[in-house]
Amino acid sequence: MVNYCTYTWTNQNGVNGGKFTGPNGGTIFLPVAGYRWDGELYDVGSWGYYWSSTPDGESSACSLNFGNGYTLWSYNWPRDLEQSVRPVR
Repeated sequence: MVNYCTYTWTNQNGVNGGKFTGPNGGTIFLPVAGYRWDGELYDVGSWGYYWSSTPDGESSACSLNFGNGYTLWSYNWPRDLEQSVRPVR
């Protein structure tokens, strides 16, 4: 999504998030739900962290991370972080 989509920070129905628009014009809204670690919530309303299906080593994976004006494709992201998952077909 980072390489092929246009990213726009937006608010839908009072929820901050990112709108990703693909080359075909299709869109998806992903809320900035933050993440959970050791029972605590972090970055809710300011950053979105979404797991990809791409592993990166035995205990890490790749993650789509985004905030207001930023999108990052992160490697070596620890799998013990509890992040959002959004299946995309």
